[in-house]
This record gives sequence, structure tokens and C-alpha cells, in this order.
Amino acid sequence: MGTCLLCDTNDSAGGYLCLACTKATVVRLECLPDLYDGLVPFLTPSTAVSQGRSGKGGPAPLPVVEDVLDLRGQMVGALEDWLAAVRQERGMRFPGPGGVDGRLAAAVAGLLANLPWIAMSWSEAGTFAAEIRELANSVRSIIAPAPTADRGQRLGNCPAMDPSGTLCGAVLWLPRGGKAVRCKWCDTRYPPYVWAQLKTWMAEDEKARSAA
Repeated sequence: MGTCLLCDTNDSAGGYLCLACTKATVVRLECLPDLYDGLVPFLTPSTAVSQGRSGKGGPAPLPVVEDVLDLRGQMVGALEDWLAAVRQERGMRFPGPGGVDGRLAAAVAGLLANLPWIAMSWSEAGTFAAEIRELANSVRSIIAPAPTADRGQRLGNCPAMDPSGTLCGAVLWLPRGGKAVRCKWCDTRYPPYVWAQLKTWMAEDEKARSAA
């Protein structure tokens, strides 16, 4: 029996991803081409952006929203990088380049074809699945952001740190009627028995930010 590298639950199959996380990753991969296309309407800057300019002139606004353009490029690059890593690990041949949209579809298809091996045999499976989840969530936050009213109670900033010592800092919300707190950015979970310590950690981080 192994432990899933994404959700930390025991996996009776002994792989690196449990069945539930493997299925969720399949769904996220399958959705990425549609999410990529769904960003197209958000590439054009809102006309409201230029209304605050004075009559003295200034630089013309960019024809596209850079953050959205960067996210689309990040999607293609990340998927291709992961597929290249899988192919290198498995000693597989690398295909030639194609158009951007075609490259995204080819990368998704390649990763889906290799997902059974990734879930069972690749030690990078957890990092891979987490990045696919992050990409999907990043696009959804633009296309269909969650209503503010559904967020619940704002607690503060997530005090979790990654292996390099970088503070997460994303806003933590306690859902209405919720019994647990989960960071939607880094996926760190804070069950009720650590809430007192969580408050202390957030206060320490806030003090450090103020001192800086």
C-alpha cells in the first residue's frame, strides 16, 4: 500500500496517485483545451480600462491582456514540459513542433495516454497532478470566478511554506458551515484542532510583513 502524493491518502493499489486523484487529473487534462479556448474573450482589454486617462495623451493600451496571454502560453509550455519529461523518463521519441493550438491538444493527448504509467510508476506524479490542478483552477478563476458571497469568512493569509521556504500568502476562507479550512492556492489543509496555532502563525506573518 502506498500514499497518494496529491491528497496523502493511502492507496491500496500501491501507486503514486490514488484512483480518485487519477480520475480528477484525467478530467482536468480533458478540460484544458476548452479552458484554453475559453480565455479568448478575456484577451481583449476592457474599454473601461482607458476611461481614467487624461486628455494629455500617453501610451496606447496594449491590444491584449498580458496576464491572460501569459497564462495561455504557460498552459502550452507546462503541458509540453511535462510530456517531454515523461517521454524522456520512458525513452520515447519526441514529435516535431506544430501550431500552438495543435501543440496543446497533442500534449494533452500524450499525457492522457501516459497517465496510467504516471499514476502507478512515476515519482513526479504528485507534482505533475498538482500543477495540472493549479492550471485548471487559474483559468477557471478568470472565466468563472467564484461569487464573493459564497466564500464565507475571511481568516487571513495562508502561512504554509514550500520546500524552498517561500510563504504561500493566499487568502484563507472558512466556507459557511464549513468544518475545515483549505488553501485554494497551495492546497494546505487546516483542520479545527490546529486553528489556534493557525491564528498564531498568521499573526506572526503579519507582524513580519509590517516590520519589513
